[in-house]
Amino acid sequence: MEARLNVFTSPVAAKFGKHLVAADRVLANSTLPAATQELVKLRASQINGCGFCVDMHTKDAAHAGETSTRLSLVAAWREATVFTDAERAALELAEQGTRIADAAGGVTDEAWANAAEHYDEEQLAALVCVIALINAFNRGNVMVQQPAGGYRPGMHG
Repeated sequence: MEARLNVFTSPVAAKFGKHLVAADRVLANSTLPAATQELVKLRASQINGCGFCVDMHTKDAAHAGETSTRLSLVAAWREATVFTDAERAALELAEQGTRIADAAGGVTDEAWANAAEHYDEEQLAALVCVIALINAFNRGNVMVQQPAGGYRPGMHG
């Protein structure tokens, strides 16, 4: 893949990117479990078709101790039995928050209430922010990467 835009040499894109990375650091220091954050990032990246982010977050999650079984089942989390109820609630919120255009009402009250059963207010805030941030990263990556025969891991920084 070749970049359509060099985000490191564009003053606007580079400055914006630094703010996104700073926001990610804030979330990394939140009380929302790191494993949950990585699962949510991975699922949103799968939905958005961002090969770079799927590759990165799979590796980050594995490095943080996630098993290959759980990582392999993120796309089929509804049918999988390896996720906790809290993780399932987070994955549902991530899917609905990522697929906003697919449902006229956005995130359902049921999905929100389910997440609220498992996460306190600060963790819910972090979860919403993680979902919003990964969607921003996904969309930026997908827009600026020009496919050249498909995604090949290791082609990016």
